[in-house]
Amino acid sequence: MLVGAACVVVVVAGLREASQLVLPFLVASFLAVISLPFMLWLRRLGVPQILAVLSTVLAAVAMVGLLVLTIGQSVNAFRVVAPRYQARLQELFDQTVLLAEEYGLPVAEGQSLDVLPVGVFDILGGALGAVASFASNSFLVLLTVVFILLEAAGFSRKLRRAFGKHVDLGQVTEMANQVQRYLVIKTIMSALTGILVALWVAALGLAFPALWGVTAFLFNYIPTLGSILAAVPAVLFALVQFGPGMAALVAVGYITLNVVFGSLLEPMLLGRRLGLSTLVIFVSLVFWGWVWGPVGMLFAVPLTMVIKITLENTREFRWVALMLDANQPIRRVRTRAAAS
Repeated sequence: MLVGAACVVVVVAGLREASQLVLPFLVASFLAVISLPFMLWLRRLGVPQILAVLSTVLAAVAMVGLLVLTIGQSVNAFRVVAPRYQARLQELFDQTVLLAEEYGLPVAEGQSLDVLPVGVFDILGGALGAVASFASNSFLVLLTVVFILLEAAGFSRKLRRAFGKHVDLGQVTEMANQVQRYLVIKTIMSALTGILVALWVAALGLAFPALWGVTAFLFNYIPTLGSILAAVPAVLFALVQFGPGMAALVAVGYITLNVVFGSLLEPMLLGRRLGLSTLVIFVSLVFWGWVWGPVGMLFAVPLTMVIKITLENTREFRWVALMLDANQPIRRVRTRAAAS
């Protein structure tokens, strides 16, 4: 156990020190996995492999470029007006404190917004800015995606030649299919969530709808906690721009989308067994955020889910996957004694 724990410490330290090298390959693997179904569809249509790979990479470049451009423009515009809205939020907070004092509610002396949610807008802009600056270094990522897609088609044949024709690749294939299915469906659900959030806040007249849509898209990869983290800055911004009524409407929109996508559609498409415990989600956010910063937090849950799916397909460590799973609802079982 001590040797195993020491190995884990060494591996984690290595991942943290090699973040500049590991993260581009991590992003490339993520893009390759979610792009692979499109490439396989082109291959089934009879498109040559080189053309199918190039078309898939161009489509991925277009989507990532649009995302990075939206983040960059929104964050730059947001940083210009953030101090003004921060001051307005401070004013609302001070008014709330004075109102609480008038009604005799206990309020700590000297309490200020600068102590707690200071920089709520600055933190959001900094996190999205880190993601945008990281994604802008895209040459290595795109080159890796091309090589992964070129290798994907003949990888199973290479494994059979390496380990023998009679080797059973069913378990490995099933594991890869589960990982791919999770990432593809989660990406589609996140994209739909971001689009609907942007349309909802734009219809309400909230400034920077593209920023709130991109934030909802990115944070939707984090189950349960992600919707809360994405909603808080948008609701605070609506409170500052319009007032409590509009902030409540924005919150209602986020809650409705979270219920529809997070509680109905995603469990139906993914299966409830692919869930994660809320404690595991929180610990994974803290751990991967400590290892790789804001980008690690965004990839925390997908990485943890990949680890869970991998452990589920092993006999020795399947119990670890069950411990990572969300709590199942307790069902009442009628015993024979109770029936009699």
